[in-house]
Amino acid sequence: MRSITPLLLALVISSQLAACVPVVIGGAAAGGAMAADRRTSGIYIEDQNIELKASKAIADELGTKNHITVTSYNRNLLLTGEAVDAASKAAAEAATKKIENVRNVTNEIVIDTKSTLSERNNDAYITSKVKARMLKENRFPANYVKVVTEATTVFLMGLVSRQEAEDAVDIARSTNGVGKVVKVFEYVD
Repeated sequence: MRSITPLLLALVISSQLAACVPVVIGGAAAGGAMAADRRTSGIYIEDQNIELKASKAIADELGTKNHITVTSYNRNLLLTGEAVDAASKAAAEAATKKIENVRNVTNEIVIDTKSTLSERNNDAYITSKVKARMLKENRFPANYVKVVTEATTVFLMGLVSRQEAEDAVDIARSTNGVGKVVKVFEYVD
């Protein structure tokens, strides 16, 4: 009976440690992403906070009848997706402008019916193809550019040089499935 107790204890401890692995790996990945980013670690974290606050503000203001995505990069907020009417589009922008530390809001929300899960999956696939091509072509560090896709329109955000911006646009435009490319860059040169 005594030999089973240490085995059971080891099993319980190992199962608890296994739960820590995703947290450690996720933390390491986030740390690696911050290290390869032109934003400071504080701004990187602030961008994540802005996205959470903006999403909540929009949900509180408009409910779930719209599909609005918020993306923050260097405290510049991009609003994409679909609103049921112009009033909802304006209300989403107004709600996000009140958020502390937001420097600028770019409102690219379209007035349309809410996109389907299939359409959103296609947009996610386009985003992954653009990012994969950026990595493969290695013209600039891929973490310098954030890629967001809505209704086959690719939005490019980041702190980039003019050459990096041109390269990113070239890669995005020549990716299969991309309908349009919109630049939301800040330039470092």
